[in-house]
Amino acid sequence: MSTRSKVWWWIGGVLIVIYCLFPIAWIVSLSLKAPADVSNSSFLPTSATWSNYEEIFTGTASDLFLPALRNSFGICLIATFISCLLSMFAAYAIARLDFPGKRLILSTALAVAIFPVISIVTPLFNVWRQIGLYDTWLGLIIPYLSLTLPISIWTMSAFFREIPWEMEHAAQVDGATQWQAFRKVIAPLAGPGVFTTAIITFFTAWNDFVFAISLTSGNARTVPAALSFFTGASQFTQPTGAIAAAAVIVTIPVIILVLIFQRRIVSGLTSGAVKG
Repeated sequence: MSTRSKVWWWIGGVLIVIYCLFPIAWIVSLSLKAPADVSNSSFLPTSATWSNYEEIFTGTASDLFLPALRNSFGICLIATFISCLLSMFAAYAIARLDFPGKRLILSTALAVAIFPVISIVTPLFNVWRQIGLYDTWLGLIIPYLSLTLPISIWTMSAFFREIPWEMEHAAQVDGATQWQAFRKVIAPLAGPGVFTTAIITFFTAWNDFVFAISLTSGNARTVPAALSFFTGASQFTQPTGAIAAAAVIVTIPVIILVLIFQRRIVSGLTSGAVKG
């Protein structure tokens, strides 16, 4: 590559990074502005303050934000664990076993993944109210599985197809049962794919708003839904700074996960890209 091409690639990369990071920088700047400074059109706050963060952790918004933050972590972690466990067995069966309707299952999973969420909210709301799952953790975990399982099965089945059959056969020849071969040979080799699927599943559940706002009323409400109930100091004050501070706090776990496990994520996303 010539020097001129490298320069253009660097310029393009820097512009893309700025484009992607500018909204995050704007939210951080907004979270450090005082209520009287929010309407200021300047990017940086006139006088940085931590009052918005104090409001969501120890102030008037803490009773709404902190329980929602606990709900988000608990519900998303449980949904991620169940989704990865079920999709791992389903993907193994689809990749390894020969049975009629295998392609139909994958096609159905993909169709469910692109199905509009808003179309099933009203039926779920009525059913959940009748059977007692409204405003409960289980009442959100089950819909989250409907969001994450199809894409998890589709993604993970691609990784299982790339694992050579011979390794499983060799383990069984050495005396291992099919379950032992799966647990000690296949599952570790599919680790990058499982980890990537877990990250995608967690992000999908973490960012959900439609189910969280429709199927909860307070006890099981997650952070994306709780942000819409923030109120200002008076009816004439918009809680813009507090919402921005809460958005920054909610974004931190996602950034930490990506920074710590970025190599595993890239490895998982690219492990099935090249065959042979």
